[in-house]
Amino acid sequence: MPRQDSRMIRRRIANAYLSSVVSISLVLLLIGAASLVLVNAGAVTRYLKENMKVSVVLVSDADEDDAEEYAESVRSLPYVREADVISREQGEAELEEMLGEDFLGVFEASVVPVSVDVTLEAEYVHPDSLAFVTGRLSESPLVDEVDARQNLVELLTSNIAKISAVFAVFIALLLFISFVLINNMVRLSVFARRFTIHTMKLVGATRSFIVAPFLRNAAVQGLVSAVIAGGVIWVAAALLKNSFPQLFSVFSMFSLLVTTGIVLACGVLICVLSTLFVVNRLVSASKDDLYY
Repeated sequence: MPRQDSRMIRRRIANAYLSSVVSISLVLLLIGAASLVLVNAGAVTRYLKENMKVSVVLVSDADEDDAEEYAESVRSLPYVREADVISREQGEAELEEMLGEDFLGVFEASVVPVSVDVTLEAEYVHPDSLAFVTGRLSESPLVDEVDARQNLVELLTSNIAKISAVFAVFIALLLFISFVLINNMVRLSVFARRFTIHTMKLVGATRSFIVAPFLRNAAVQGLVSAVIAGGVIWVAAALLKNSFPQLFSVFSMFSLLVTTGIVLACGVLICVLSTLFVVNRLVSASKDDLYY
């Protein structure tokens, strides 16, 4: 009978440990996902800016050779990343896709001019910088109009600041909630062994002797949970790379390593600090306090 009771106790402890590890892993997974977005916030902003194109419409009598010559001169500018010539055929195809083929059928000749799509460096995708860039791109006599999508850039610039502020508050709130949840789980796990702590104190064990094994277990528990959460993040990143390669190109390998480090640090640190706080309080508690 005592052997059966000991097995049951060990089974309960194992189940409680497993449940705690799974719960902490889920919380760390949230921290990891938020950290991944936070670490890549600058890269995402840069990606959006570098994929905004300035459309340079050339005069009606300009041909593709003129457009290529203009694009070549534009590519040498320090704030230009790419310059792609859009032929009349490409322009007509895009217009047909938006307005339908019947719309172009009413014209005897092509009304779509040759144009050049210019992609700028991210630092210049700003309302003030665009005014300067637009002026430089318009200097050529081949240029009829420059559409820098000024309104869209102004909207993007203002919204990035707002979204960053809101997201920073969300990250801080998520970290606080994560700390509270992990702290409560560790507290319940340690509190269940409060009488063992009190017995050790009665036989003369020092505070450091009592605290040390709990801290080791907490560090291992946090490390195991963090490894599980980090593994899920890496698997999700691999699936994301296969399904959305263009989106995954924004996230670098370095950012994944940084995120994994944050998850590991949070898992171990929060578990150890929570355990240290709870065990110290139980060591200082009287026998009567252990029943409440």
